[in-house]
Amino acid sequence: MTQIVTITLNPAVDQTAAIPNFRAGAVNRVAWEQSDPGGKGVNVAAFLSEFGLSVTVTGFLGQRNAELFQRFFEQKQITNRFIPIAGQTRVNIKVIDDVQDQVTDINFPGQPPTAEDIQALHRTIDELAIAHDWFIISGSLPAGVPPNIYAVLTQRLKAQGKKVVLDASGESFRQALDMAPDAIKPNLEELSELLGRPLAEAEAAGAARELLAQGIQTVVVSMGAKGAVFVEADQAIWAKPPQMQVVSTVGAGDAMVSGLVLAKLRGLGLADAARLATAFSMGALSQIGPRLPPPTVVEAFVEQVGVEILN
Repeated sequence: MTQIVTITLNPAVDQTAAIPNFRAGAVNRVAWEQSDPGGKGVNVAAFLSEFGLSVTVTGFLGQRNAELFQRFFEQKQITNRFIPIAGQTRVNIKVIDDVQDQVTDINFPGQPPTAEDIQALHRTIDELAIAHDWFIISGSLPAGVPPNIYAVLTQRLKAQGKKVVLDASGESFRQALDMAPDAIKPNLEELSELLGRPLAEAEAAGAARELLAQGIQTVVVSMGAKGAVFVEADQAIWAKPPQMQVVSTVGAGDAMVSGLVLAKLRGLGLADAARLATAFSMGALSQIGPRLPPPTVVEAFVEQVGVEILN
């Protein structure tokens, strides 16, 4: 079985609160709430484990609230190789207002690791590279972590013949692209920031092709309700989901990354990979928090995804 590692340097507890008619500057009452272990790589690991894949997680995890994550990893049969650090893992708050059809995000900064913690992470990833084939690097960086860390990790893993998928943004993302990860998944805004110009949906494929010249094999540009553009050297596909009720956007991008990795492991062509990755994202959009419906439901979504072949 293919062995997969997800790397999450800035995980979070995703706390979701439903507040009808939420108002800033006023007293608001919560109708219901839930807390989920989160962070982009944690979400990817959970989604892939539900499809029977063997996944190991690593990164930095605050010791004070690590039990929530450990119980979750045991439940999902995910191998935990996180580096325990002082303090607690950050909490991200998402306020869902069904009445006004609004979602408000409040994201806290992450707990900074020490230089020794960062060294321990590198040692752990070197150990995991001995027996693992795919590495998914995703999410933001906590304070104190140098922005070149994704570039360093990508270069070292690629030199060992590993497959590297990168889902990040900002300076850490830009620097890592020079090391040619196998696949990346920016959204349209992140791609616009990277290239230094605003992009419309119709320009996504052309902009993605600019990145292929750097040695990247697959570029996926997510565009919310408009779907996503999947680009490789010989083909570009625009995957378009049907109109659907969005319950929560938490984990939708991570689900798309998961679907793409699963599609690659299944040996699917680009059009079928685009359908499966989009079906994963649809599954996440239909759930509260970073969750997927049962695999049979996700697989059924595949037939609802339209694809357009782009020039």
